[in-house]
Order: sequence, then C-alpha cells, then structure tokens
Amino acid sequence: MKKLLMICGLLFSVVTFAQAQQGGGDRKMPSPEERAQRSAEQLTKKLSLTEDQKTKVTAIFLEQAIAMKKVREESKGDREGMMAKMKTANDENDVKINALLNDDQKKAFAEWKAERAENMKKRMGGKGPAAGGAQ
Repeated sequence: MKKLLMICGLLFSVVTFAQAQQGGGDRKMPSPEERAQRSAEQLTKKLSLTEDQKTKVTAIFLEQAIAMKKVREESKGDREGMMAKMKTANDENDVKINALLNDDQKKAFAEWKAERAENMKKRMGGKGPAAGGAQ
C-alpha cells in the first residue's frame, strides 16, 4: 500500500512539474506587424501624435521590427554582436522618429525613452542599457 501511495505521489509530482514547464512555452513572439502596431499605439498615447505622424511612425517601427527579426536570425550565438546591431538600429530609428515630431513631442519622446531605459534596467537587475530606444 505504501509503495502504491509513493508511486501515485511521484506520478502526481511529475505531471505537475511537466505542466509548469509547458506553461511558459506557450508564449509566442509577436509578428513584426503586431510589434510595430503596439509600439506606434504606445507612442501615439504618450505623444499625442497626429494620424499622419502615427502612420509614419508605424512604418518606421515595422521596418525596425523586420530588421530586428533578421538580425536575431543571423546572429545565432553571437549575442554581443546582435545587441550592438540592435542598438545601432534603435538609434537610427530614434533619429527618424525625432524628425517627425514637434518640439513638445521631442521632449516627451526623450522622457519616454529614459523611462523605458529605467524600466529595462530594473527588469534586468541593474544590467540594462544606459539609454533605451524604441523596440
């Protein structure tokens, strides 16, 4: 009887552990279009973008998301090289977005980037980048 209870307990533990492992694997990476749309929506709310600005920013974010996906695929194993390419692409996109904004929006954009960098730093345990860019 004890052996049967032990086997049942062990089986229950294994099943529970397996379920817990599967739970995290269900998340899928959003498509470049979804990422671009989400980023543009965030920026529209923060900066009160016009429809024209929103359309242009969405195009910039879409171009960036596609480029980032390509960089991830090409940089298998070379994390530092990938991060350097991504930082360069983020900086270039920030310049493009800044060119679309008025002075008040530029100030709010700079604050938003600083806020995002701080949040990333907290999530990474103090190892985040000094300045954050757009996704």
